[in-house]
Amino acid sequence: MNQVDLFLAPGFEEIELVTVVDILRRADISTRLISIHSALAVTGAHQITIQADLSMDKADHHAQMLVLPGGGPGTQAMLACTDLHTRLQQHLAQGKPLAAICAAPMVLAKAGLLKGINAICYPGCEAALTEAGANIVMRDVVKDGLITTSRGPGTAAVFAFELVRQLKGEAISQQLSKEMLFA
Repeated sequence: MNQVDLFLAPGFEEIELVTVVDILRRADISTRLISIHSALAVTGAHQITIQADLSMDKADHHAQMLVLPGGGPGTQAMLACTDLHTRLQQHLAQGKPLAAICAAPMVLAKAGLLKGINAICYPGCEAALTEAGANIVMRDVVKDGLITTSRGPGTAAVFAFELVRQLKGEAISQQLSKEMLFA
């Protein structure tokens, strides 16, 4: 079964979270919202509050894929969350994919997961990735092995359709994209 966990931190970028969750759920991919703190009501960068399904300390480790939305304050909170870094490291060590958009690839960099990986992030965040050994590739979405990264709010749908492609296949991703009038 496909299960994806998306992590919420105060100040997350709402469009990156909601777009990804919406598209994954439309593709019948079980998607849980995981708060990195104990509070389940998490307010985003633009003052939209989203209710998480559970907190990180209560979440099992059975997800097939972990996804990090960006947003400046949200990314800063994730950069400070060493428990999240450990979870990301363990997940990748099990051969399971990770995805991050906007500023959130910096969290993957801080966790030591981007050495030798092609990646992209929000403009201005590249130094954190290159200092961690990543190779910046100027595309909206970059998949390298088990890691997928994307640029920001305007690429959230393309990012989500790529995650659907990885989890459910090209045909389902394209069909959903067509049904949503995206392509």
